[in-house]
Amino acid sequence: MIEVKFYDDDTVREGKLKFAVIMAKYNQQWIMVRHRERNTWEIPGGHIEKNEKSKEAAARELKEETGALDFEIVPICIYSVSRDGGEESYGKLFYAKIFEIGKLPDSEICEIKLTDTITGDLTYPEIQPKLAKRVIQVI
Repeated sequence: MIEVKFYDDDTVREGKLKFAVIMAKYNQQWIMVRHRERNTWEIPGGHIEKNEKSKEAAARELKEETGALDFEIVPICIYSVSRDGGEESYGKLFYAKIFEIGKLPDSEICEIKLTDTITGDLTYPEIQPKLAKRVIQVI
């Protein structure tokens, strides 16, 4: 069983964070992305690189995965994911409002879609709806 927990922004030090995930809106709809090796949809995000702050990673991933050119991005909270009571893996959850999108960069993401809800054929169905719900509660 996968467990998702949420923490205040200052409870886990930056160096322990492994992921940045960005719930992003464009034209009043959520943006979902599809990895070229999968048929499922995901919330934009990815790994935080060495010596990169979580907000820098979030901005980079948002640009790489959606083609976002002009946007505002704000931190929501820290989250963790653990499987079957195992060790927690930490990430930071962000919300972004995108004002302008350009061409999708040549990357692992091959397609984006705009949607009213985060449901359907998801890559991480046990995690993504919980992250989406948290962002919706905060914004």
